[in-house]
Amino acid sequence: MVQRKITRIADPRAELRALHDIGKALSSAFDLHTTLHKITETTADVMRLDSCSIYLWDKKQNALVLKASTGLSPKAFNVGKLALGEGITGAALQSGRAVAVRDAANDPRFKYIPDTDEENYKSLAAAPLISQGNKIGAMNAQTKRLHHWTRPEIDLLELIGELAAGALERAELLDGLQRQVNELSTLAQVSKTITEPIFLDEMLAVICEMAAQIMNAKGAALLLFDEENEELTLRAAHGLEREHAAISPIDVATSLTGRAIQSGEPVTVRDLQNEPSYKNRALAEREGLHSFLSMPVSVRGKVIGAFNCYLKRVHEFTPQEIELFSTLANQTALALENANLMMNSMLVREMHHRIKNNLQTVAMLLRMQLRDADKLNAGVLLQQTINRILSIAAVHEALSQDGFRVIGVRELIQQAAFMAHQTMAHPEKEISIQVQGADIRLPSQPATTITMAVNELIQNALEHGFENIARGAVTVTLRTNKSHYMIQVQDDGAGLPKRFSKQDSLGLRIVDELAQDLRGEFTIANRRGKRGTLATLKIPKMKTTNEG
Repeated sequence: MVQRKITRIADPRAELRALHDIGKALSSAFDLHTTLHKITETTADVMRLDSCSIYLWDKKQNALVLKASTGLSPKAFNVGKLALGEGITGAALQSGRAVAVRDAANDPRFKYIPDTDEENYKSLAAAPLISQGNKIGAMNAQTKRLHHWTRPEIDLLELIGELAAGALERAELLDGLQRQVNELSTLAQVSKTITEPIFLDEMLAVICEMAAQIMNAKGAALLLFDEENEELTLRAAHGLEREHAAISPIDVATSLTGRAIQSGEPVTVRDLQNEPSYKNRALAEREGLHSFLSMPVSVRGKVIGAFNCYLKRVHEFTPQEIELFSTLANQTALALENANLMMNSMLVREMHHRIKNNLQTVAMLLRMQLRDADKLNAGVLLQQTINRILSIAAVHEALSQDGFRVIGVRELIQQAAFMAHQTMAHPEKEISIQVQGADIRLPSQPATTITMAVNELIQNALEHGFENIARGAVTVTLRTNKSHYMIQVQDDGAGLPKRFSKQDSLGLRIVDELAQDLRGEFTIANRRGKRGTLATLKIPKMKTTNEG
C-alpha cells in the first residue's frame, strides 16, 4: 500500500493532479471554517493520508491551536495547543521547513496533545504555513502504519502548505472584516432597539438575542442586582432552558455572576462543567454549556446587574471579545436607564392626571353640598366630606403599592366601611358592617368612583337607617357576571320613608351622579319581606379591567 502511494506521488502527473485538486478546493472556499476543512480533506485525499490537521498561530495566546482535522478527535478543536518549537508540528513552524518522522511517538520532539486520539497514528510529517513572512500556522500529515516519507511527498506537503497559507490568510482577513461588519451592524441594531417605543421586557429579550448572535454563543442572560436582599434575579434571557429561571434568585456572595458584580470586572470561565465554584454544573452538562463570560452592568457608576454569555464550546475569550461584550453591556445599561426615565415621566404624568381628576371630584361633591348647606348640620357635613376625601386617599394608598396595575375594590370598600363605622356609628349602638363576595379589580379612576359611591351608601345607612334602632347590620356584597359588576349595600334598619325620592338625600344624589359617570345604574328600595333597605349599583364591565 505504501509503495503504491510513493509511486503515485513520485509521478509528476499525479503531483500535478494533486495540486490541481488543492487549487480547485481553495478557490471554492472563502470563509475560514470552510477553507480549513477543504484543505485538510483534499490534502488527506490526494496524499492518501489517514489524518491531515491544521494548527493556526494565535498571537494572543502565543500558541498553535488545533483548528481542523480529518482524523483527530473534534473534542480537541480550539483546545489542543502547542508552543512555538514544541512538538514536531511546532518545530516545523519555528524552523520554517517541513519535518518528517517515521516513528513519531518515539521521537524526542513529539508532544502528545490530550483528547486528540493521536495515539492511533504512527508516522507524522509537518509543514509550516507561512505567507509573506507571516506565521499562519502549521499542517501535519499522519498515517496509522509506520511510513517512510519520501522527498516528493515532503515537497508536495510543503507546496500545499504554501498554497494553503495564502488562502488561510485571506480567509482570516475576510472573517475579521465580516465579524466587524456584523458587530457594527448588531450594535447599530441594539442602538435602534433602545430608542424604539417597545416594552422593556421585549427590548431586553431582543438585546439578549443579538448578544448571543454576535458572540456566536448558545445563549445570553441579563440578571439584575437586588441590593436589599443581596441577590441576583434573572430579568431576560435567550437560548437557555427555562430551568435557568428556576434557579433565580442567585446569591451574590457565592456565585460567578456575583463575583463580577462585586469586583466590577468581567469574569471568564473556560469550562463551566469543570468549574468547582459553579453550582449548576448538571444544568450546564445537560445544555452542553462550556465557556462563560459575565460582564457587570453599570448605570452612572453604580453596578445594577450583570450580562452573561454562554458558549457550547471550550473557548478562551479574547480581549476584543470581552471589549465587544462590554459594549453590549453598556448598551443594555442605557436601555434600562432610558426605560426608567420613561417610566418616571409616565409616573409624573399619571400623578398629575389622577390629582386633577380627584380635585374635580372633590369640587363636584362640595358644589352639591353647597346647594343643601342651609339644611345640613355643619359638623355632620364636614365629617361626611372628610370621609369622602379619605376614601379617595385609600385608593391612592393602594396605588402607591401597586403602581399602574389594577387594584382590588373589596379592600378599599373595607377601609371605607371601617372609617365610616369609626366616625358615623353611635358608640352606644351595636351596628356591624360586613363586606363579602368576589373581589373586583379596576384601574384607579373607576375604583375611586365605586369606592366613593359605596362609602356614601354606608354613611347613608348608618345616618338614617338606625336612628331609633340599637342593634343592626350593614352588608356590602360584590358580585360579577359576564357583562356587569354588581355591588349591593343592604341594612336591617328602619327602611325608606313613604313618598321617598333619591333627590331628597344629598348622599344618594352623589351616588346617582357617580353611577352615571361609570355609565351604570343605581337603585334603592325597601327589602322585600324584611326590614331595611337594599341599594344596588350595576356597572358595565370595562375591557381594561382584570378580576382577581
